[in-house]
Amino acid sequence: MANIHIHPGWLLPEREVTPEFVYWNRRAFLRAVGMGAAALGLGGCGPRLGGPAERVQGDGAKAASDVAAMEPKDPLDTIPPTPTLDLYPAVRDPRFELDRPVTDRIVAATHNNFYEFLTDKKGVWRHTGPFRARPWTVEIAGLAEHTGTYDVADLEREFGLEERLYRFRCVEAWAIAVPWTGFPLRKLIAKAQPLSAAHYVRFVSFLRPDEAIGQRTQSWYPWPYYEGLRLDEAMNELAFVATGIYGAPLPKQHGAPIRIALPWKYGFKGPKSIVRVEFVRGQPRTFWNDLATDEYGFYSNINPDVPHPRWSQKTEEVVGTGERRPTLLFNGYGEWVGQLYDAKLLTYRS
Repeated sequence: MANIHIHPGWLLPEREVTPEFVYWNRRAFLRAVGMGAAALGLGGCGPRLGGPAERVQGDGAKAASDVAAMEPKDPLDTIPPTPTLDLYPAVRDPRFELDRPVTDRIVAATHNNFYEFLTDKKGVWRHTGPFRARPWTVEIAGLAEHTGTYDVADLEREFGLEERLYRFRCVEAWAIAVPWTGFPLRKLIAKAQPLSAAHYVRFVSFLRPDEAIGQRTQSWYPWPYYEGLRLDEAMNELAFVATGIYGAPLPKQHGAPIRIALPWKYGFKGPKSIVRVEFVRGQPRTFWNDLATDEYGFYSNINPDVPHPRWSQKTEEVVGTGERRPTLLFNGYGEWVGQLYDAKLLTYRS
């Protein structure tokens, strides 16, 4: 009996795994983002990458006709020109497996919470045209030995990229499963070398109301978006800096060109399009907790036994299928992160 291996209940059977060539085949990727054979010699800067918005020149307010011309025509027109395109697709880390098939790429690209652009999930991608997602820099600041401003492309090359299959669970009780590309957050933290006084990491997203219509028209939100983690959470192996998805660079609606992916927490804990990573002494304030303290707490760990004040978290709807599944504690990642928390922290309102 000692040699019998019982697979955990969440493990995806091999027969249900999406074939590797779907994500590893570079030609399939190039076709998916609209690049023809002639574009293969252009260093990854084919015309579909970036879409019409990247071709509009000038700053400041745009005429209505110009803005209309910048609207992407396809959900994947929103992938910005990327100087590190040669790093995609990345090799998949086999440690991370799924309990469900990978979500269809277009379904994921048209179901996005990104209030900086729009509150309607299905329409976010259409409003990202004016947003310039490359080139992009991230500032490392606060209580660290090595602070400064770094180009995202340089970080991608320095740390290298890998692919991870992660479940993603929204606090609104819907879920997807996606192949992120990026690097562990702990690599960025190691580069910064936080001081002993730093106990938390604070993230800040972009503030460009001239490019993001939601920031321009929804002034009641405290832009820019801001989030935070305990330093030991950020150092956990699961915490991931995503620069790509589905074997390609991130589309704008997914948080291009750099976002945080934390599969054991509700999705709002993973800020998109970040511009600043700051090491701080005390627990930082967070965007949704400031707006609704009784609904969105600092930890926000996925827990089916703790309902949102307005709905249950017992089950989740798998986007694109209509299937409902039981919600798993820590989204099924308890073996990776369970040791970080005591019982009183197993609530998103803590």
